[in-house]
Amino acid sequence: MHVVLTTLHSHSVKIDNSSFERVKELKYLGTTLTYQNYIQEEIKNRLMSGNACCHSVQNLLSSRLLSKNLEIKIYRTMILPVVVRGCETWSLTLREERRLRVFENRVLRRIFRTKKDEVTGEYRKIRNGKLNP
Repeated sequence: MHVVLTTLHSHSVKIDNSSFERVKELKYLGTTLTYQNYIQEEIKNRLMSGNACCHSVQNLLSSRLLSKNLEIKIYRTMILPVVVRGCETWSLTLREERRLRVFENRVLRRIFRTKKDEVTGEYRKIRNGKLNP
């Protein structure tokens, strides 16, 4: 294999007799890859897909007939893979990690539901530390 990298002003790479154009972004196996590893738009799209998936199973997650363990299994097998598929290649900033954590906490809060305090009659907020199953 003979590889020739062209000058900085050119936007292509030549390998043997094939020339490959340099592009700003590429959709590969459902993931948008950018030449600067810009992942924010990909995270946004994944979170939108995760929200749509969560909405499609909303009746299951809000059912009183299913146990919390079963609802968590539904989350881990149906919703979470939609959001994190291919995440091994992502290099996340703290902002993006936070966005993913917020999504997960919101879904888990829906599963665990807020509890009404029997004494005061007010709803108690579920703290983030208590959400991790």
